[in-house]
Amino acid sequence: MDDDINSVPILIITLILALLYIAALWRVFTKAGRPGWAAIIPIYNLYILTKVAGRSGWWVVGLLIPVVDIVAGIVVSLGVAKSFGKSGAFGFFGLFVFGFIGYPILALGSAQYAGPESSTSFQHA
Repeated sequence: MDDDINSVPILIITLILALLYIAALWRVFTKAGRPGWAAIIPIYNLYILTKVAGRSGWWVVGLLIPVVDIVAGIVVSLGVAKSFGKSGAFGFFGLFVFGFIGYPILALGSAQYAGPESSTSFQHA
């Protein structure tokens, strides 16, 4: 019985963080000229994220395969950062490692979507 009482605050915090992440992703998609509602549709939100990053939709497959998803996640995160004029360090640490912090920074900050062509070190795959 005590386990149920202790898990309620964790559940509430998890739900709040999930809602904040969805709201931030919604705003990032909107800034990128994509439909914001895509943030709440599983798999489709990954597809839109790959498009924001300037990657082929086939990258979604890589994001769904265990172990491969780590590399694909890093590449997509770096692409999203570059598309918003941010550094590779922001892409790796801000979006890949600490996405719950990085995406709200993109959403609420002054970063403007410049498109994937703003990326000079990554080419379309």
